[in-house]
Amino acid sequence: MASASQTSSATAASTSASSSDLDLDSIYAFAVQLTKDAGQRLLDGAKARMAGGGVIDTLEKDSSVDLVTQADEDVEAFVKKEITARYPTHGFLGEESYSKGASRDYLVGGGPTWIVDPLDGTVNYTHLFAMYCVSIGFVVDGKPVIGVIYAPMLNQLFSACKGKGAFLNESIPLPLQQNPVVPPLPANAPSGCIFSCEWGKDRRDFAGGNLSRKVESFVTMATERQGKNGLGGMVHGVRSLGSAAMDLAYTAAGSFDIWWEGGCWEWDVAAGFAILEEAGGLVTTANPPESKVGDYSDVAVEDAHLGGRLYLAIRPAGASADGAETARQAQERVAREVWKRVASLDYTRPGV
Repeated sequence: MASASQTSSATAASTSASSSDLDLDSIYAFAVQLTKDAGQRLLDGAKARMAGGGVIDTLEKDSSVDLVTQADEDVEAFVKKEITARYPTHGFLGEESYSKGASRDYLVGGGPTWIVDPLDGTVNYTHLFAMYCVSIGFVVDGKPVIGVIYAPMLNQLFSACKGKGAFLNESIPLPLQQNPVVPPLPANAPSGCIFSCEWGKDRRDFAGGNLSRKVESFVTMATERQGKNGLGGMVHGVRSLGSAAMDLAYTAAGSFDIWWEGGCWEWDVAAGFAILEEAGGLVTTANPPESKVGDYSDVAVEDAHLGGRLYLAIRPAGASADGAETARQAQERVAREVWKRVASLDYTRPGV
């Protein structure tokens, strides 16, 4: 069972409300400033360590690569306090408060809810590797409508508000390549694409486990086209940043073409979903449809469930030069090509 405090916090605004009932412009401006303020706290801590005047204590959660620091705890407490003071009727779901509960149920209801990862890329932060961020998403009717991701060491802030566009540092439209149009996806994708993926926190070593399935999939995507019985993806490169939020931000920017992941949670992706979808990207499920084997040409590409823990994202795209393929058709084509080359992952949870 979820703890009483966990349940009440996540579902405080259980009454369904549409985004049209809310002042999204005001909420967006608040979210941007709050994310900046939270990110500055992380940056101050990093600078103190670089100057030799600070230390960092880490605790392991589920494994030695699943860490929490005092910075995670402090920044989440700060963010929650600010949100509660400004929007006391909104729900709140944060990674650290959720992780302390006994339940792994999906708790996001229909009401306005803030979904927060105070420090995505905690391992990176402990090593002073710049790929860490604050991720704040605002969800209505279970759908992300506002997202802000701030990587303070890089001074990069990705943000979006539904219907208003997606931006880098509040002024540069996403995707970044729009001159004169957004580039189409490669005709022979995944070849020619940058493929983003994560090793994940499930490092158990057994045949058929998530780690071995991921490794098999990474290798297939990287192998020459003639390899793997003709399924070699021959991608331009494989990237692993150690932060799902940053992966999604760079997919929204068009820097990554494909992001495939299993095992992360709604606080890892809520803000990224809002940014990617507002930029024109696609998010569906990581796993190939179980009813098919090999050929997914007639399978409808559905949106991913926010709490489903299985995600495949395709960057914003332009239509083909000859007009024969729309952007959405190209994104769905690439999703089906990825499904041909990846293994199904097992990250089930209650409530989804």
